[in-house]
Amino acid sequence: MAAAEIEIDVGLVRALLEAQHPDLADRPLRVAAEGWDNVMVRLGGDLAVRLPRREPAAPLVVHEQESLPWLAARLPVPVPAPVRVGVPSTDPAYPWHWSVVPWFAGHRAADVPRPRRQRLAAPLAAFLDALHAPALDAPVNPVRGVPLTTRDQAVRRRLADPRVGSAARLAAVWEDALAAPLHDGPAVWVHGDPHPGNVVVGDDDGLAAVVDFGDVTSGDPATDLATAWLTFDDAGRAEFRRALAHRYPADDPVWVRARGWAVAMASAMVVDSSAEHAWLPPLGVESLDQVLADASADDAASRH
Repeated sequence: MAAAEIEIDVGLVRALLEAQHPDLADRPLRVAAEGWDNVMVRLGGDLAVRLPRREPAAPLVVHEQESLPWLAARLPVPVPAPVRVGVPSTDPAYPWHWSVVPWFAGHRAADVPRPRRQRLAAPLAAFLDALHAPALDAPVNPVRGVPLTTRDQAVRRRLADPRVGSAARLAAVWEDALAAPLHDGPAVWVHGDPHPGNVVVGDDDGLAAVVDFGDVTSGDPATDLATAWLTFDDAGRAEFRRALAHRYPADDPVWVRARGWAVAMASAMVVDSSAEHAWLPPLGVESLDQVLADASADDAASRH
């Protein structure tokens, strides 16, 4: 993971709030999470402050600020639409936009065993069904929603890494995805980062929220359907696909491309994660195992 370009701590966040949203500045603050791109600081009991930690992430927060208020009203699942917007500051010194967003109680789906995630299959499918509406003015993202050929070099580099394993079999899955027909419908809204670390689960194991829309864009819905392998086991995946069959039938090439996207995303988790995100490589390995198991089942079915 890239190093932070700015050290974000409670003192900086409180100073930003005092300068721009003073009515919130006396609330308790604590750093809740630090991701590839952003830091989340808990703000009282019901809010959080989301701040980029490096320059490439700065436009992504602006994308969320522009897109999420419109999307939130149309989605069946809570999403972190900003309730306040922060702007670049010289005193205190902070160069990028930032947001105050709702805090969703629960825990990430990545911390729930895959068999228990099956309860998420139908509601997550409903979320994507609603999200995948035609998008004419979504933010541009060069690495999500795009043809898989644009990711070929990066994926082949990762598949050559010994930490991935089963390189030849995964390369075959990747080749199938590259050969699949391209998305030929309208560009639709795409979440862009559909792994279970961005899915919030409530105490009842139900879907509480979908978060981290930094990669939001428009294009091929296959990018988001990769969650079939990133999030679920075979039973959950089957339920997820059944719930979307009215829109994406079993023989739609979108699923072949989606499995390719799962290879792209999961291999990045294995190869490009850092020690401070120790939960991501195991998630990547599990997801690649799901891809391979699914591919083996397809091969067996084709022989009969």
